[in-house]
Amino acid sequence: MIYAVLGIPVALLLWIALTYNALVRTRQQVRESWSGIDTELKRRYDLVPNLVETVRGYAAHERNLLESVTAARARAQASTGSPGAQAADEKVLVAGMQKLLAVAEEYPDLKASQHFLGLQHELTNTENRIQAARRFFNANVRDLNTRLQVFPSNLVGSAFSFQPEEFFEVESSVIRKVVDVNFTPDDLRDADI
Repeated sequence: MIYAVLGIPVALLLWIALTYNALVRTRQQVRESWSGIDTELKRRYDLVPNLVETVRGYAAHERNLLESVTAARARAQASTGSPGAQAADEKVLVAGMQKLLAVAEEYPDLKASQHFLGLQHELTNTENRIQAARRFFNANVRDLNTRLQVFPSNLVGSAFSFQPEEFFEVESSVIRKVVDVNFTPDDLRDADI
């Protein structure tokens, strides 16, 4: 009889401890996966100035676009708010980079430049890595937010002031696609490489 009376509170405390630890682990996974996104965003920030300078040499009259991409990079790089706030800054940067790459289409010598092609390749790889990191982060956020909303773990979460996390979402269909930086073989064959 005494074991039954003591067993219920012990089981309840054990369940609370296990649920609390699961919430802490999931929150840490969210934070760790955000650092993966942050690393890839910094990689992109390092590539943008090289891309801008390469295009600048060929398309001097595109000064406003180059300046807007540079300013968007600075804003995105300085953004340290929530994932949603950072996503908004990233949206502006990616849109500017897409315009920049579209301008490059107008300059055959630029499209043939090995330096430019290398930068485009690196940018494509970086965009793919950002998308993979974003999916991983959002999966961890989903897991945490689900645990905080389902009964009975929501009781432990609210008792210990766990907060739901914000997804790193892309707001525009333009941003949803990877920056296309591939040229057809005809473009490369016509160029003097």
